[in-house]
Amino acid sequence: MNEARNHKPHIALISSTLDLSFLKDAFKASGLGARLSIYPEAGFETADVAVAWNPPHGLLSTMPNLRLVHSIAAGLDNIFADPSLPSLPVCRVVDDRHALGMAEYAVWSVLLFHREMDRHLQNATLKCWERPSQIPARDYSVGILGFGAIGRTVGRSLLALNYDVRAWARSPKEEAGIITYYGDEQLPVFLSGCNAVICLLPLTGATRGIMNANLFAHLPKGAAIINMGRGEHLVEADLIEAIDSGHLRGAVLDVFAKEPLPEESPLWDHPKIFTTPHIASMPDPKDVVAQIFENATRVLAGMPPLNEGNRDSGY
Repeated sequence: MNEARNHKPHIALISSTLDLSFLKDAFKASGLGARLSIYPEAGFETADVAVAWNPPHGLLSTMPNLRLVHSIAAGLDNIFADPSLPSLPVCRVVDDRHALGMAEYAVWSVLLFHREMDRHLQNATLKCWERPSQIPARDYSVGILGFGAIGRTVGRSLLALNYDVRAWARSPKEEAGIITYYGDEQLPVFLSGCNAVICLLPLTGATRGIMNANLFAHLPKGAAIINMGRGEHLVEADLIEAIDSGHLRGAVLDVFAKEPLPEESPLWDHPKIFTTPHIASMPDPKDVVAQIFENATRVLAGMPPLNEGNRDSGY
């Protein structure tokens, strides 16, 4: 085992959609001593560990020495989507600072609608001076779809600002000061009391397309949508229709089914939809490479890795 511990991990950086050279720079700066390859440069095939984000389907199964597949972030859906994924541990990055960044973005998004900044921004373009009455945070209900580690951090941050916070998850959860709901039967009740809904769900077969016309219909008139989960959670046409009909107030979207968001997307120009380029929070590359290297050395030493995902649940 000591010999395995002393083995210099060969790590391949693999993505079909993202330039992962920033991780190569972070590994070099860390001094951790890993051998690095970047797909599709020659040599990646013999790696012990694949650090992946949207890897080309079928590629990982062709790597004979592979012992571990590691995401560069919390999401694993893009890796589990590979139908030829080999039977190896698949791990995520867990980063408390990343969760705090997500909470900051969530608070900004909630304030945009709660304090009617969307209205004020539009009024400014019209040179319209309007001072609507203000609603106390305690009377503004924010619902969180998905209540894992990031959802809890977001919920606690909103609670600290006196918002009325509720959360929904697939299975029962508990959190002081937050009303929790779970399962399909309780979803309509959860939605019916939300002034704003934040999506932080993992992407699975059960959650793909969950933010659709049926879900929007259970929200009260004037509710707002904030999507920080995955673009595939949202049926974009249903969102636009719900906003244009006057049922929904608007939306903040940080994630999209196609990224970068295509120039022809109607989301860019919609006056009640605010788009940001998947920047709600970005993990520190130093933390990412440290966790990847730790799991690489653990697996090569015959030890179980940390933060392993579950194929059955999809996260």
